[in-house]
Amino acid sequence: MRIGRVEWRGIMPPLFLAPMEDVSDAAFRRLCREMGADAVVTEFISSEGLIRQIEKSWQKARIWDEERPVAIQIFGGDISSMREAARLIERVRPDWLDINYGCPVSKVVCKGAGAGILRDIDRMEHLTREIVQSTALPVTVKTRLGWDASSIRIMEVAHRLQAVGIAALTVHARTRADGYAGDARWEWIGRLKSDPNLHIPIIGNGDIDSPQRAWEFYHAYRPDGMMIGRAAIGYPWIFREIKHYFLTGQLLPPPSLEERIAMIDKHLSYALRLLPESPQKVVIELRKHYAGYFKGLPYAKKLRLSLMEARTPDELRRSLAALPTLSQKEAVPS
Repeated sequence: MRIGRVEWRGIMPPLFLAPMEDVSDAAFRRLCREMGADAVVTEFISSEGLIRQIEKSWQKARIWDEERPVAIQIFGGDISSMREAARLIERVRPDWLDINYGCPVSKVVCKGAGAGILRDIDRMEHLTREIVQSTALPVTVKTRLGWDASSIRIMEVAHRLQAVGIAALTVHARTRADGYAGDARWEWIGRLKSDPNLHIPIIGNGDIDSPQRAWEFYHAYRPDGMMIGRAAIGYPWIFREIKHYFLTGQLLPPPSLEERIAMIDKHLSYALRLLPESPQKVVIELRKHYAGYFKGLPYAKKLRLSLMEARTPDELRRSLAALPTLSQKEAVPS
């Protein structure tokens, strides 16, 4: 599989970290690359924020060589703004540029951005053509099956976007109306891959939450790549575990409590070094990952809650150091 100058070879499909708002920041992207993600994508970035030189938008667009291959994802409803943002992003030198046509959040959709454009495929094609022609970067698209179950047009979308020159298409196998509910309909990924007139890479997304599920989806539907989102939050080991399963047919044992503590501490260190937020904000933002970091452990809730009171990096590290003792206390019958 190839996107621009980046090529992946091997017996299994490349694994991508999905763009997730307030999750896929530079610190977490680096952790996921270290744990086996073959490429990562930034949080989605407002095209309006980029062209208006909003500091927060440009901070999200900061990337480091250690996380390559890395794509920057942009969204917006205005064609001229999206075109200009694509040109501006060239200065950051991502490996490719991704367009968000899949975000289901109402405040994005109501502006005709994200999944909102799924109601106007002609406009999607025109906007994509304008972006492809405005930048030297390879351009990819991430989208959904359609607006709702009665308007699934992903086959038509794939052909039309291929014709305007996109380098790859990522499909979250749900509609906008589905949100994140119900089972992802991977049969549509299979239909895209079985179409002899589609030659762009198809990356499947949705419900890849275990090595077994990744294996099942890949062998049933044969995507060129697989993108992992929610299952990676607080659990960057998911990439390593999937690769091990594909290569050996065996499941890796889950990370020990000590490994999880070390990963949270590394996550904290990366966030303090790479992100623009204050140390206090960094500690607060890490909380969204705790459920994942303690997933599957006995007394996970108490372990998680024991970190929630920390307000500074030093307090968080003291709480982390106390976790083994807390775990041992919980294991002793009262």
